[in-house]
Amino acid sequence: MWKGRFQQETSGLVQRYGESISFDWRLYPYDIMGSMAHAEALAKARIITKAELQEIHQGLKGIQADIEAGNFEWRASLEDVHMNIESVLTSRIGAAGAKLHTARSRNDQVALDVRLYCRAEARNLITLVRGLQRALVGQGQRWQHVVMPGYTHLQRGQPVLFSHHLLAYVEMLDRDAARLEDCLKRINVMPLGSGALAGSTIVLDREFVAKKLGFDGVTHNSMDAVADRDFAAELIFAIALCGTHLSRLSEDIILWVTAEFGFVTLSDAHTTGSSLMPQKKNPDVAELTRGKTGRLYGNLMSILTILKGLPLTYNRDMQEDKEPLFDSIDTLKIALEVYAEMIDGLKVNEKAVASAVGDPFLLATDLADYLVLRGVPFRQAHEIIGKLTAHSLATGIGFPDITLENYQSFSPVFERNVFKVLTLEHALEARKGIGAPSPANAASELEAWRTRLSLRKPAVKTKSSRNT
Repeated sequence: MWKGRFQQETSGLVQRYGESISFDWRLYPYDIMGSMAHAEALAKARIITKAELQEIHQGLKGIQADIEAGNFEWRASLEDVHMNIESVLTSRIGAAGAKLHTARSRNDQVALDVRLYCRAEARNLITLVRGLQRALVGQGQRWQHVVMPGYTHLQRGQPVLFSHHLLAYVEMLDRDAARLEDCLKRINVMPLGSGALAGSTIVLDREFVAKKLGFDGVTHNSMDAVADRDFAAELIFAIALCGTHLSRLSEDIILWVTAEFGFVTLSDAHTTGSSLMPQKKNPDVAELTRGKTGRLYGNLMSILTILKGLPLTYNRDMQEDKEPLFDSIDTLKIALEVYAEMIDGLKVNEKAVASAVGDPFLLATDLADYLVLRGVPFRQAHEIIGKLTAHSLATGIGFPDITLENYQSFSPVFERNVFKVLTLEHALEARKGIGAPSPANAASELEAWRTRLSLRKPAVKTKSSRNT
């Protein structure tokens, strides 16, 4: 493609070092889509005839069919997806194929292809995020009666509903979907027509091409258009942060399935055994997801580092944007798919959860609130209940079994109705502020998410049919 200037063939080693076809071949549908729209703009400007436009379209459709049938030979000597397709097109249809590259460069061509790819994959990711949200909401509804300990510092803190815990991840994933949707605003701007860096003296109707390709508008600075990979970095960031949320969910699940917690059981289909220890059932999906999140972070740092020192405009360094982009998208897609499947097969071990949530110290804050509602300043109430806790630990007598006289020795404000505070039902029902885990709030949130995600109601576990 540059033989007019060069007297020597490119070194074989340089070809091997510089080729990108081994990974950018996957851009072929977007490259073909962009070329077809570009050809229409060339015909509109009368650079090519209608007959040549038809030849180009038919030729490109034939190439796409061959690629999808596995009958297309990708050649590393042609470097990338663009030149592989153009070379075969020209060999098949002749001069019309050679005219296709008029008024464009590989610089704006690849910028277009990557934007089209990112647009399609961001939409796919949003769909998969919604799928995992549905799985979490479905499990929240199945086990909405289950109360579990909430934790800070991995120490039991206060009682919460299992559904409320799952809905925390639904909220995180909703932010992930919103970030991906927001990314689309900056992805969906068309760079084609920017040329190598300064456009072309052969002026095509860029807005016509943008409309053909479903873009919201066109870029307004040719140099920025070919140098910009912000949209890819932003997408990789959104993916990495979604990975953070999956990793946190993974850590919860890994803890919950241990013998020490025993809160949930994963299906055999989503766990593995040990090659040595026959009793083992390992949460590999959660562990792999926790590990793969590191790759997502690495890909983000990779693309930011690639871009950080580049002068305008295009530099070959930018070829290195694709592998981290492709890897991040592939990694998150399968993680979201397998996670939705795994969550759907999860079962709660209610006896273990009930035992843990029976810890009377989970109601210590409720006792402090009891005093506050009777006029005791919170800091003083906090100290009183701290002393009461120390007494309970020293004597081995739980809060429900401490006598009223003993309560009153810590504060005369305590009355007989203090014992009404010491039930999980009271503790949860009292937490009725917006965002708090009262049964009514949780049920309302589950219903709201069910409607938003268009979920059918699953069979809800009843007390008589609880899985123990």
